[in-house]
Amino acid sequence: MSDSNEHELLIKTPKQLIYAVVAAFVIPIFVIILLAYYVSSSEKPAAGSNAFSEESIAARLAPVGTVDFVDANAPKVLKTGEQVYAAACAACHTAGAAGAPKTGDQGQWSARLSKGFDTLWQNAVNGIGAMPAKGGNSDLDDIEVARAVAYMGKQVGADFVAPEPAAPAAEAPAAEQAAEAAK
Repeated sequence: MSDSNEHELLIKTPKQLIYAVVAAFVIPIFVIILLAYYVSSSEKPAAGSNAFSEESIAARLAPVGTVDFVDANAPKVLKTGEQVYAAACAACHTAGAAGAPKTGDQGQWSARLSKGFDTLWQNAVNGIGAMPAKGGNSDLDDIEVARAVAYMGKQVGADFVAPEPAAPAAEAPAAEQAAEAAK
């Protein structure tokens, strides 16, 4: 068998004992000091702030986006020219991005206005140069695009009038014709 004892002590000299005792006191004290510093240095809301008010908490927990359900068969509510401009056109035409004429700048619009409303309208519907069709919003109706073109034209003094949508076909005469055909 073996002459070695399986249960030897880790501390064999008085010097090792002193080191172990000092380490047993110093290390926990050092850890406590670090934890106290960590807790005390974190940013806390100032006195009188509303960080924990119901409104602030609700705002932080509010969803990023929403989903609106609408009836697909409901008639579309057409936007005004100003609404379409704000939603689809203003991003480029306010700053003049990618060569877009700035809204209200008579000098940049004069050559375009001389081509007439219909040409400007078709360019807006189909896209031209860096401008995508319908300003990148394919959900826009052609009438809404026409209203936006008229709105931007009026900003530089043009007397454009956007066409109105066609009146809906009368359903009563169609129903009468169907009833007569059934006889």
